[in-house]
Amino acid sequence: MKSLLIRVTLGLDERDILPDELEHIEQWYQHGMLKKESGIYKLHSKYRAGRVMLTHNGSGAYIQVLALSVRDLFVDSSNLDGVQTGDLVIAKRILGNNRGAPSATIALVVGQEASYSVGYIKTNLGVKTLIDIKTSHPCGVQISSQDLSLYEEYTLFKISNQDGQIVENLGNLTDPLVDEKIVLAMYNRDDKFDDDVLDLVRDFSDNISLDEYKHRVDLRDLPFCTIDPVSAKDFDDAICFVPSTSTLYVAIADVGAYVAPFGALDAEAAKRGFSIYFPHKSIPMLPRILSETLCSLQPQVDRLAYVFEIKLDGASVVSSKLYEAVIHSKRRFTYEQIDAFFQGKLKLCEEGDKDIFGYISPLKRLTEQLRQKRLDIGFDFHSLEIEMKLDDSAQIQSVELAEQTPSHSLIEECMLLANKEAASMFERGIFRIHESPTESSLQNLYEELSTIGIVVDFKESLQETIESIQSEAQARDLSAEVDELIIRAQMRARYAPENSGHFGLGFDKYTHFTSPIRRYSDLIVHRLLKAIQADSTTRSSYLLRNIDALCFAVSDKEREIADIEFRFFDRKYARWALKYRGKSVQARIIATTPQVIAQVQNPLFGAKMVVYGGDNLALFDDIVAKIESVDLATTKITSTYLDRVN
Repeated sequence: MKSLLIRVTLGLDERDILPDELEHIEQWYQHGMLKKESGIYKLHSKYRAGRVMLTHNGSGAYIQVLALSVRDLFVDSSNLDGVQTGDLVIAKRILGNNRGAPSATIALVVGQEASYSVGYIKTNLGVKTLIDIKTSHPCGVQISSQDLSLYEEYTLFKISNQDGQIVENLGNLTDPLVDEKIVLAMYNRDDKFDDDVLDLVRDFSDNISLDEYKHRVDLRDLPFCTIDPVSAKDFDDAICFVPSTSTLYVAIADVGAYVAPFGALDAEAAKRGFSIYFPHKSIPMLPRILSETLCSLQPQVDRLAYVFEIKLDGASVVSSKLYEAVIHSKRRFTYEQIDAFFQGKLKLCEEGDKDIFGYISPLKRLTEQLRQKRLDIGFDFHSLEIEMKLDDSAQIQSVELAEQTPSHSLIEECMLLANKEAASMFERGIFRIHESPTESSLQNLYEELSTIGIVVDFKESLQETIESIQSEAQARDLSAEVDELIIRAQMRARYAPENSGHFGLGFDKYTHFTSPIRRYSDLIVHRLLKAIQADSTTRSSYLLRNIDALCFAVSDKEREIADIEFRFFDRKYARWALKYRGKSVQARIIATTPQVIAQVQNPLFGAKMVVYGGDNLALFDDIVAKIESVDLATTKITSTYLDRVN
């Protein structure tokens, strides 16, 4: 339903209405909520579609408008009539009210943003109740006390928000193995694919015959290699560099050769939007036979690829061309292996290593030039990325901070270059944009910095000002923490049909081209570029017909996937903290309003907890606190302040 609301907000071509959507479109049109011009259905200007968020004080609710950069609408409590947080509604604007937030009334409740919720059994005063794990409120499920008595305390259920029916028994909250099921159920995600999707995939052959692909460029003799994390199974990209001509080849899995527009496979990829990555496994966007085999650029097998051939003069692109090809990756390396090679610790192991090692060092020097050129106009932010390992019982085994090494930087610069080249080929499509921060957000940042003693030295440009802040933070050994504040002050990167540049990278034009196995946006970019190269206005026009709604929907799914991954981490941290209840830990203050929040530093990095007590605690103070309580349902960890760390 959310997708439909987004599309009618931005304009929905009648040719793209799905059969199960037609009834809603007709109803809304008959009630005057939609207008129709030249075959395009669009919400009337008097109406807005959005998500309800009830106020804490009970005064009413705000409607977060979908797909438009407009202010939230306020609905007075007298007009709510049972509407709940998370409801999707069509609201009628109240015109002429210029005081405070713009107002509206609820015209129609069309569903819930979340299709499913998760409830667990909790006993209160001897009575078992089904509690929503997200809101801590009773679930709206018609289930008798007698039925509840059949289940143990903390039994978890997946619940349909459309009819309030229990869909699945997920297990018990006390079992660490259930964490994955909880976060996936809340967003209706699944590792399994329907049979109609898998039937399509089974028809694909693993044998790449050049007779069948005569139009493709044969690059099998080039010594391509992949460089990925040790745990990677889906290889989106492979690289090859020819130092004598300073030519870089960036080969990307040609997912579009397998996932054609329309059909069950494409619909499933669009619905998922992205792959999900947990510490112990991935939930792929595509069936594993594609994501981990047929599309994956594995070593020592022929694979279909979409390749940028880029000629460079130092850090400047002389020319580039893009074409469909067949490659044969000679080696699969991990980041650790390539770093070991740079340190002189990795020797030739397999046939073909000599050719690859012959170009990796010159490519490293080239990508260092590319990086320096990028940082002359962009930014170098260091955020703390956590690598968590789980044991066989799904408990935390270890947590480490990811390190950006020379091998990471080499691959990153190659991918950024290919993404830039792809973005230069169209004027309308899917751009990855990152707008500059607003004046108000910058002012808030400067105020936060002043509380930790960093007085902002304003320079001629925002870039120089931020670099000055970063220099001061580095001197205080707070680089990652201050960079996190700077990132938080910025607009979130998103997908958009029109280009407005990428502030953080300093690029005039940028898109996502290099990860079509795990990002649907990249697959659409591939399709658009192929349509442009084929000079097919029919294909291009179709792809661009609903590009506004697609960009918004993909950005929305990206935020959803990030939320799933964060919630999983929080659940694992809560289980760790439960074992430390009553014990003291070292932590760093990362927020002071509206509550004091600290991030544990020792004995395990990363868990966030509310801190009570302690006077005049400031941002980034290092403290000792005692873990008092842990709520496994909400993952909330509470602690009391004990002392400062000298």
